[in-house]
Amino acid sequence: MTERFVSEAIKPVSTTFDAGRMAVGEPGLPAVFRWRGQDVTVSAVRRTWRETGPCRNGSGERYVRKHWYEIETTDHRTMRLYFDRQPRGRTRGTPRWWLFTVNE
Repeated sequence: MTERFVSEAIKPVSTTFDAGRMAVGEPGLPAVFRWRGQDVTVSAVRRTWRETGPCRNGSGERYVRKHWYEIETTDHRTMRLYFDRQPRGRTRGTPRWWLFTVNE
């Protein structure tokens, strides 16, 4: 397998979000998302982790910036995705879900 850096926005299929994750305050990982005009289906989640950073207003608190997921797909690829809690554009429609790498 060769890991390839992608860093492209993906579009989750809204009816496929994991409500269990949402119930505990995490983003609901979509079971299906659209990337480069194709639907990609998640078959398994290998691991999850969080990226944190300091408060931007000067307090000593740390906040979750990104939720990361390493997944397997039904077409036997491994992908790393992340959910950006504070997207840079901050306008409506700014992508929050990103495909970071693909192993093919």
